[in-house]
Amino acid sequence: MPHLQFEINKKVSYESKEIFVNEIRKTFSEVMDTGTDHIAVSLREYDKYNLTIGRADINDDICLMNLDIREGRTIEKRRELALKYMEIVKHNFGIETKNQYITFTEHKGEDFHLVEKYLATWTSGEDPLA
Repeated sequence: MPHLQFEINKKVSYESKEIFVNEIRKTFSEVMDTGTDHIAVSLREYDKYNLTIGRADINDDICLMNLDIREGRTIEKRRELALKYMEIVKHNFGIETKNQYITFTEHKGEDFHLVEKYLATWTSGEDPLA
């Protein structure tokens, strides 16, 4: 059950959030070769000066991403996802890619629990809730 966390230092509309979350789930499913029902997304909005990146101006819009995923994806797949997410953030929230930062944290499948079960180790083309 990936938990995809996005923190931004600006407020965005409900409509933008809905579009964003749908694009994030769809992109994860396509790149990581899995379903969507188990994907959790958090979007946290902060005031302007509550998030910074050293390379950005203090007045810039920022997005920090922490992507908790199951082990098993290659660095190429993680990089593909990272670059696609940066473009989604730029397109939906107007945050320049140079002002975005992504951290992947990998876990064993058994670290992810739903009421039905815990998840198994990732396999290509899976439906983790089947």
